[in-house]
Amino acid sequence: MEFIRFSDLCARGEVAGKRVFIRADLNVPMDDSGKITEDTRIRASVACITMALEAGAAVMVTSHLGRPSEGCFSPSDSLAPVAQRLGELLKREVPLVSDWVDGFKLDGRALEPGQLVMLENCRINVGEKKNNESLARKMAELCDIFVHDAFGTAHRAEASTYGIAQFAPVACAGPLLAAEIDAIGKALKNPKRPLVAIVAGSKVSTKLTILKALADNVDQLIVGGGIANTFMLAAGLQIGKSLAEPDLLDEAKAVILSMTARGAAVPIPTDVVTAKEFKSDAKATVKAAADVQGDDMILDIGPQTAQQLAEQLESAGTIVWNGPVGVFEFPAFEAGTKRIAKAIAESDAYSLAGGGDTLAAIAKYGIEKKIDYISTGGGAFLEVLEGKTLPAFEILARRAKA
Repeated sequence: MEFIRFSDLCARGEVAGKRVFIRADLNVPMDDSGKITEDTRIRASVACITMALEAGAAVMVTSHLGRPSEGCFSPSDSLAPVAQRLGELLKREVPLVSDWVDGFKLDGRALEPGQLVMLENCRINVGEKKNNESLARKMAELCDIFVHDAFGTAHRAEASTYGIAQFAPVACAGPLLAAEIDAIGKALKNPKRPLVAIVAGSKVSTKLTILKALADNVDQLIVGGGIANTFMLAAGLQIGKSLAEPDLLDEAKAVILSMTARGAAVPIPTDVVTAKEFKSDAKATVKAAADVQGDDMILDIGPQTAQQLAEQLESAGTIVWNGPVGVFEFPAFEAGTKRIAKAIAESDAYSLAGGGDTLAAIAKYGIEKKIDYISTGGGAFLEVLEGKTLPAFEILARRAKA
């Protein structure tokens, strides 16, 4: 996909003296007292902001935070803690500007090159979520260059993510968004084969479209969690009282047939780890998949299955990972996910991982540096796996051709 990169504009000297509007993703978790509990997204935004300042731009940055009601501001919605933390990272003051949509001044003057301000929570603006054209045009008037650097919002067509990109003189991708586009393209558009996808989670229904889309492209589709249980049912196995969706057996069978028809596969577990109840201290029992009893709950894949999948991953060319294959939060039921994580880390394949639980597993097993690209996009990452063209990608590609 062709799009304008902000880094290229900076390298060519086309940013000096310009007003740059950066849409970042600074939606960080906070405790009840308003203290930031995890600042990864703020730290990740520093690269783009620094790039703009060093290129000689007057820089505005904004983000959503939480889920405020449009037109109704409360102190808990404020980006003030974010501005303070960003200032600490940049070692400079980051003024926070409220009521900025219709224009603003800093100390009575227009924003000058080398200056940086944070614009208050953009989701408070009336019309933001519905991509109101009037609001988008006002935002666009504030800048000469719009930089989208918030992949986590790329699947939403909102005023600060899509509308402003329509009307700003220049619209481009920041380094974080560009990296996501590049990684996704490498993994899904022209992958090194075999291409193996791991899709796990509690429900087939939430990832059915992803499974169908991947079934037409991947060489192997590894399913885990409640999704695997549904596929085991579809393969004629009993799963006891395990989490599954029996009403989606036809869809699961269709995915299996689609893969089989072109010589690909959906590996069905040959052994599993069961318990009689869903508790962290429940007794774990390894048994053959064919021996699951009516009162059993499948909470992980068994060691034989984990080893077979690990061997397949070790010979993969590309690996896309979304979801742990068992209840890895419970020590007795983490072995499958741990083995899969280790196999991905040790594989020579290009690896792309995303999704909240996946990131938690990566952090738990300390393999962050062994994964080629870790997507923090959440819903945006899932929609890409579904084969959708994200609104942010579409508008940036269109503006690049204008």
